[in-house]
Amino acid sequence: MSEAFVIVGAGQAGVQIAETLRHEKYTGPIVMFGAEAQPPYNRPPLSKKFLLDRPDPATLAIRGTEWLQRKQIDLRQQAQVVAVDRERREAVLADHQRVPYAGLALTTGARLRVLPLEGAQLRGVLGLRSLDDALQIGAALDHCVASGMPLVVIGGGFIGLELAATASKRGIAVTVLEGLSRLMSRVVAPIVSEAAANLHRAHGVRLLFDVKITAILGHEGAVRAVQTADGQEFAAGCVIVGVGVNPDDALARAAGLDCERGIIVDGCSRTSDPLIVAAGDCCARRCADGSLLRLESVQNAVEQGKAAAASMLGMSKPFTAAPWFWSDQYDLKLQMVGLSAGYDEVVTRGDLEKSAFSAYYFRGGRLIAVDSLSRFGDHMSARKLLDRGVSPTTAQVADESFELASLLHAPT
Repeated sequence: MSEAFVIVGAGQAGVQIAETLRHEKYTGPIVMFGAEAQPPYNRPPLSKKFLLDRPDPATLAIRGTEWLQRKQIDLRQQAQVVAVDRERREAVLADHQRVPYAGLALTTGARLRVLPLEGAQLRGVLGLRSLDDALQIGAALDHCVASGMPLVVIGGGFIGLELAATASKRGIAVTVLEGLSRLMSRVVAPIVSEAAANLHRAHGVRLLFDVKITAILGHEGAVRAVQTADGQEFAAGCVIVGVGVNPDDALARAAGLDCERGIIVDGCSRTSDPLIVAAGDCCARRCADGSLLRLESVQNAVEQGKAAAASMLGMSKPFTAAPWFWSDQYDLKLQMVGLSAGYDEVVTRGDLEKSAFSAYYFRGGRLIAVDSLSRFGDHMSARKLLDRGVSPTTAQVADESFELASLLHAPT
């Protein structure tokens, strides 16, 4: 076949690259390789509504097969690219087929971290990354409901808490075991952690902190309990492991691309090879100060995908928007914008008693991030403020009567 733009990975970033290429009037061949049997689908609902409502998986589609065909995007499902031959400019498949490329995009995503523990491979010990994972978790939760067995969640991050909330809503007794001193401690301030903890406890979820897990115990090949260093055993009909992911950069490393905490890219999603771009969870972006930034979000996959497609076409369109994320737990929507690492002051705005407030993070007197709990207006104005480099003062944030959005219209 003639040289094509080849995309390895059929997730959010891969689809965005293909869509942007067509939007930019590229008319040449596009081949997208996806390891899964399903067409490209949205992952965020997997830990939330999908496990509650059990819709047809087809409703998760990012773009359906008809759209892909109409745009002449050649999606090859259950196809695994095992090597990149940079010298010959070819993608090598598991069946030894070689596909020549004019430009290559790596959107290989991330892989679940596995607990290095005895019993981690028992039946009923599950993690969530894919649709198949979600279907297995759904069946395991059904088993918990039918048998009256509890669920143990290892890890108090976003995925673990969303699954805890989903299971609790189904009437399952849930215990969350967190190795650190509070929930979501790597990404939110203590006041936000406390609000989340209060919410889960109000729904009957048991939370334990500073826990060291020593083993996962089984019976006849299936999980029965989680054991901790202090000798406690927590009975479980299912164990969800939510301890994060690692970037899937194995293909890039084997090809000799620069990698550190993921495939290293610049602001335009270009790798160390001028013919190869990368986008999404597999990447670490080199910032202006030399540091590396790796983000796991739909927005990051979309924006890096747009930048990557532009680079493939010889244009420079860097990803510049402030990063944003969200998490749904029960009726609470936690929305985050910016990066709070290194903050030296937090100012709240709203009703802390009802967990309807926003936490504004400052460093050196400038706003760097905002976490909003069921305060959609705060979130949207914060995104605009951060994108435009406009910072309110801490006094303005603390004064509920001051309209922060008015700063967007002030002369600079």
